[in-house]
Amino acid sequence: MENISASAVTETECPMVSFVNLIAGKWAIPILYRLIVLDKPVRFSELQRAVRPITQKELTRQLRQFELRNLVSRKVFAEVPPRVEYQITELGKSLRPTLDSLAEWMAANADSLS
Repeated sequence: MENISASAVTETECPMVSFVNLIAGKWAIPILYRLIVLDKPVRFSELQRAVRPITQKELTRQLRQFELRNLVSRKVFAEVPPRVEYQITELGKSLRPTLDSLAEWMAANADSLS
């Protein structure tokens, strides 16, 4: 992994700020991580149950943002009632090592946090 110099960070937007903007929101990481772990198409209702107590409105908002950023793909089936499935993209899957390391850090340090 390439280290980023301090001068490069001051000349452009800090990569950490960009990352936080990418995963901003209380539910962003749980949604992404669930989709990464499942690694298959997931219906909206199944995803909502998996990350409850998220509201339908918030899940919809977050999924739309992920879709715009090419982290999640959305497939609509022409059925009655309509069926929509979401799946993590290859770009989204590339976040797994980062999210795994965050989860490991949290597990290792949870007792030390106030």
